[in-house]
Amino acid sequence: MCSLEKRGNLFILILTGQNGEHRLNPNLFSSIISALSRAKAESTRGSALVTVSHGKFFCNGFDLDWVNAAGSDEETQQRFNLLLDYLKQLVLAFISLPMPTIAAVNGHAAAGGVVLALCHDYVLMRRYRSVLYMIDLDLGIKIPEPFMALFRAKISGSARRDLLLRGLKIKGEEALKMGLVEAVYDGEEEVTNAGIKMADDLAKRTWHGEVYAEIRKGLYSELCDILGIASIPIATPKL
Repeated sequence: MCSLEKRGNLFILILTGQNGEHRLNPNLFSSIISALSRAKAESTRGSALVTVSHGKFFCNGFDLDWVNAAGSDEETQQRFNLLLDYLKQLVLAFISLPMPTIAAVNGHAAAGGVVLALCHDYVLMRRYRSVLYMIDLDLGIKIPEPFMALFRAKISGSARRDLLLRGLKIKGEEALKMGLVEAVYDGEEEVTNAGIKMADDLAKRTWHGEVYAEIRKGLYSELCDILGIASIPIATPKL
C-alpha cells in the first residue's frame, strides 16, 4: 500500500508494506493511482510531489507470487497482463500530473520499480545499498510499449542499452555517471531529505501546474502518443 501526506504545497507519496519490497500488485497499483488522483485534485500553483519508501527496496517490481498463484496458465497470463495495464495507467497518471515529481530511490528498484522511478521528472538515489536492475532479460520477459517508449524518452544511448541489454545491477555512483539519476546520497534519510528539499525548491517557483504538465507532454511526445494522452488547450496569459 501507500500513503499520501500533504505538507503545505508538497505531496509526499510513501510506499509502505510489511515485507518492505513494495511489489506491484492490484492493491498497490490502485493505492498509488488513487493517491496521484488526489494530489492532482488538490494541486495548486507551486505544488510538487516526492515519492519515498521505507525498507530494503524502493520497489521490487511486479508481485510475481501473486501472478503465479493463479490456477491455470491462462489465468497466470491474464494476471500478468493486468499488471502491465496497471503499469501503463501509472505512467499515464505521472505524465499528466500537474506538478514537478521527484523519486527518492532509497532502496533497490527492479523492473517495474525502475519504470516507477523513471515516471518521475527527477530521480535521486542512495549511493550504497541501492541498485537499478532491469531483470526482464534474465527472466525472458519482453518489455512492451509504452514502457520501451518511456526508456527511449528518459535514457539516452549506451546507458539505455546497458540497462536493458546487459542486465546490470547499477549502483548509485554508476547510475549518476550514466545519467540515470540526478544525484546520489549516502543514506536513506539523506535521499529522502534531498528529495523533499528539491520538491520544496521547485514548489517555490509557483508554476502553473497544467502548463507544467503540457510542457512535459510535449517533451515526451512519442510516449504520450502511444499512451493516447491528448494536449489540453490553455489560454495564454497577459504578458
